[in-house]
Amino acid sequence: MCCANTNTAKFFSSIDEIPTQIWETLNCTKNSYFHPDFLKYIEKNHPEITFSYIVLVDKKNIPTAFACLTIINFELNSIKNDFEILKTIGKKLHVFPDKKPLKLLICGNTFVSGEHGIFIRENQDKKAIIKELAESMKHFVNSDKKLKKQIDAFLIKDFTKESLTTTSTLKNFNYHPFSVEPNMKLQIHENWQNFDDYLASMKTKFRVKAKKAFKQSAAIKIKDVTLENIDEMLPKMTELYEKVASNAGFNLGVFNLETYRNLKELFGEKYILKSYSLEGKIVGFVSGIINQESLDAHFVGIDYQLNREYAIYQRMLYDYIEMAISKKLKTINFGRTASEIKSSVGAVPQDLTMYLRHQKTIKNKILKLFLQRVQPTPFQQKFPFKNLEIKYDK
Repeated sequence: MCCANTNTAKFFSSIDEIPTQIWETLNCTKNSYFHPDFLKYIEKNHPEITFSYIVLVDKKNIPTAFACLTIINFELNSIKNDFEILKTIGKKLHVFPDKKPLKLLICGNTFVSGEHGIFIRENQDKKAIIKELAESMKHFVNSDKKLKKQIDAFLIKDFTKESLTTTSTLKNFNYHPFSVEPNMKLQIHENWQNFDDYLASMKTKFRVKAKKAFKQSAAIKIKDVTLENIDEMLPKMTELYEKVASNAGFNLGVFNLETYRNLKELFGEKYILKSYSLEGKIVGFVSGIINQESLDAHFVGIDYQLNREYAIYQRMLYDYIEMAISKKLKTINFGRTASEIKSSVGAVPQDLTMYLRHQKTIKNKILKLFLQRVQPTPFQQKFPFKNLEIKYDK
């Protein structure tokens, strides 16, 4: 699916169509999320999603920015927990369709929380770029009569607090901002040379909790998932991931774990994949990527029936921390969900904002009122450290 280029934008329906020269000019491939092979493998392993890409250009036709577009069918029945009442209200007000999925055009990374879907080249006017992006997305849909009828709404995700002065221009295009679950982020303190230093920096209560989790999980065998053993592990990993995904408040898409094979080939040791086993049976796994100076936690799988007894998830969080310290990284992005337990290991919330616009003018006005009621699930922030200055991004 593609449309005619404009003076400010080039459109591509596949990563393979984008010339190498564009990637070189943008100079974005040091960031793993904007490596063409990373994007190609996401595209290849999710044929049920329509992928398109925008490259913005200046008056000299030089690339200035890159954005990922996906078209998904968002099943409203997948909305659970605190979002149930909002779904019901949305249907009653006819903002959401009654019997069919909501067809969404998303700008951003569907599977990863954070600013990983729009790349802006250095020394550009970011506000002007966001304006051009909104215009290009509108052109992308309006240039195809069939697509224009199909798309219910536009979603641009996820922006940190620092970006909101830039993205506020989206309101001029009738987009409505709303807050979503925060990314839980841990800064690795410069004094933490090893995991024992991390434990020593904690208040007694939280240090005792950590040691108890290690004791509970002592019988668990942790093993690297490699290209040699991934085939035998993927079926069970997929089963465990699907249990976690079905528990989430909502998902924009189900991740195909076959993608892990490609990501391990591409990134090698920089792509983290570990299995957790009890008596030879896989009871969990973690995944993540070392992206520049951060460890970004990706999807996990957990056997919930054994989680409490063996402290599986808590052990996973400590293992991410141990990995980040040993690799001398600066931050861990734990992502959304389970905010309270993540705060108990030292993570603090990084607020994230999305922008949504309905295709129909009247429904879009109703949507604004509806989104004002959308709030992230409140949680009790824990403060586990004794004397450390930890930034609280609120």
